[in-house]
Amino acid sequence: MLFGSAAKSRMVTPAEALPGRESTPYPVPETHAVLGTPLKGPWPGGTQVLYLAMGCFWGAERIFWQTPGVVTTAVGYQGGYTPHPTYDETCTGLTGHAETVLVAYDPAQVSTEQLLKAFWESHDPTQGYRQGNDRGTQYRSAIFWTTDAQRELVEQTRESYQQALRERGYGDITTDLRPASEAGDFYYAEDYHQQYLFRVPNGYCGLSGTGASCPLPGTGPAAD
Repeated sequence: MLFGSAAKSRMVTPAEALPGRESTPYPVPETHAVLGTPLKGPWPGGTQVLYLAMGCFWGAERIFWQTPGVVTTAVGYQGGYTPHPTYDETCTGLTGHAETVLVAYDPAQVSTEQLLKAFWESHDPTQGYRQGNDRGTQYRSAIFWTTDAQRELVEQTRESYQQALRERGYGDITTDLRPASEAGDFYYAEDYHQQYLFRVPNGYCGLSGTGASCPLPGTGPAAD
């Protein structure tokens, strides 16, 4: 079994992961504190879902609930092995989950490309198992897509942003890229984490971008 810093510096294996439980051990709000929309649906027809992890999920969620065209957001745990983990368990590094934001959006009002641009530019996706001063596998960068069209755009924007990063002296992108079906269930976080920076406006937000711009597919020099 991993302990201490070792549990945060590498991904836990399924055999090492905490056992978890059969159901969520705490209440989750029914509606979004800012948008007033259902956290778990149902959502309007045509709504698409993308799961994004970029370090501490408090600041990450605020970026997307402030984006016009987003139907709802929620924070939770995804990409690991422990069923229905708690925040404290996730912070040990022994669940394998990343702090993740569910983004449900209307593609007629905001494109997947725009959401991915905000994702790439709002954090440093080259840092591995940390984001700034936040260290641990739960702070890794990740995208879990739900459609083949999203996958194609993830790959395109990753390639274009990697080029932009290299021009600024950054290394390789380490973002965990997988279909949501492979990443596993999204487990909603405790109620006090949902829309945290709305409830605590001056609360902690450790997100910091690289300053590099992510060209959208079909734009920039590559389109000439």
